[in-house]
Amino acid sequence: MPDFSRPLGDVAKRARGRLDYTQSEVAAGVETDIRTISNIENYRANPEMKVLFPLVRFLKIDPREIFYPEMTREGPSIHHLRTLIDGCTDKEAEKLIPVLEAVLHIMRTSDYTTVEE
Repeated sequence: MPDFSRPLGDVAKRARGRLDYTQSEVAAGVETDIRTISNIENYRANPEMKVLFPLVRFLKIDPREIFYPEMTREGPSIHHLRTLIDGCTDKEAEKLIPVLEAVLHIMRTSDYTTVEE
């Protein structure tokens, strides 16, 4: 049986760091004890759904990061974009699609080679 604790631990630790939360703050937000959060981050836990579900929601984790850890190409910018998109209404997303498609087309044309940082 594969070890599922490592992807969960890695993702939880990264998300907690990104949000600048302590383990105590996460434990309080998830309504569990700090030992549970520590065990998750140190690959010593197989949490029940009553802990996993609130943890994923509290830390704003994309579940694909846990269940499909091979999808590691997503950096912080992709994660930020996903978070913004997830916060959109369907109507907002509908209006953003042509804008995003146009920007990507411009960025990908041969005479546009780089984005200034």
